[in-house]
Amino acid sequence: MSDAVVETDVVIVGAGPAGLFQVFELGLLGIKAHVVDSLPHVGGQCAELYPDKPIYDIPAIPVCSAQELIDRLMEQIKPFEPSFHLGHEVSGLKRLDDQRFELTTSRGQQFVTQTVIIAGGLGAFQPRPLRVKGAEQFNGSLIQYKVKDPERYRDKTVAILGGGDSALDWALELEKIARRVILIHRRKEFRGAQASVDKLMQLCTEGDIEFIPAQMKQVNEEEGRFAGLTVKPLDSDELQQVDCDEVLVFYGLSPNLGPIGEWGLNQQRNQIEVDTETFQTSIPGIFAVGDINTYPGKKKLILSGFHEGALAAFAVDKYLNPDKKQFLQYTTTSPVMHERLGVKETDDA
Repeated sequence: MSDAVVETDVVIVGAGPAGLFQVFELGLLGIKAHVVDSLPHVGGQCAELYPDKPIYDIPAIPVCSAQELIDRLMEQIKPFEPSFHLGHEVSGLKRLDDQRFELTTSRGQQFVTQTVIIAGGLGAFQPRPLRVKGAEQFNGSLIQYKVKDPERYRDKTVAILGGGDSALDWALELEKIARRVILIHRRKEFRGAQASVDKLMQLCTEGDIEFIPAQMKQVNEEEGRFAGLTVKPLDSDELQQVDCDEVLVFYGLSPNLGPIGEWGLNQQRNQIEVDTETFQTSIPGIFAVGDINTYPGKKKLILSGFHEGALAAFAVDKYLNPDKKQFLQYTTTSPVMHERLGVKETDDA
């Protein structure tokens, strides 16, 4: 059952890091936002896929977990009291006669908004599944595509499939608590950060992690119970049995814009093209920030999404108030900013 139609200046689609920081940048300019996300919680891919993964490239924070980053962003945007609509996938958009947008969600919620900011990460992302004989029976039980609780793997033999950052990071993390970690990748080369590759190779040399360059052939079962994996090593014609208790699959994500892909926005390989001055899309009034957008020189980094959100906020303000002169104010000195942030002014001694 839908709520009443919500009328607002901005709807942000996506509650990941870029979407949450977008709330902050808009709030500094006095613009309140409604945030829509298909997941039942804030955090996007950070919270859904790797909440415990350490992040090292957030300015002034030497290291924090992905979930900690989300928690800090939520604390930062508290003064602006954003309205969250979680568990709502955006399903439709149309331009009204007065040039506002009517946005509809899968649960029937309607918004009438002046602007839309798409901050949907990779869109309606889905982990690429393990497609071999026997996998379907154990998908969601002993075959997982994300780590919700690392303690689940304590003192177990864990097979990790993949060769990117997520596979490498979790191999390195779980090596500390698992009885044994076996990394299986279809190539001898990896797609992850070189520092992670170097650390992995060191642990393999020391015998702490086993690396098997091989093609996955099937998931084994005996009398309905999970019985490990069968692989074909790259340097052998003989099949090899891999005994393990649990399997983690990190074959990457299948980017899918979902219904957003039908809005008529200019796209390039499932990403939305934007103007880098304003981060506006090919449709005036619709903006895109974070991993979902593309432009020459684009780098898919969280800090890039933060930069894009700052410029998009000023562009949205200009779109909403075309005749208003914009002034750049600093949070260190601006009384207006302090009021919006709830900072108590103190008299100089």
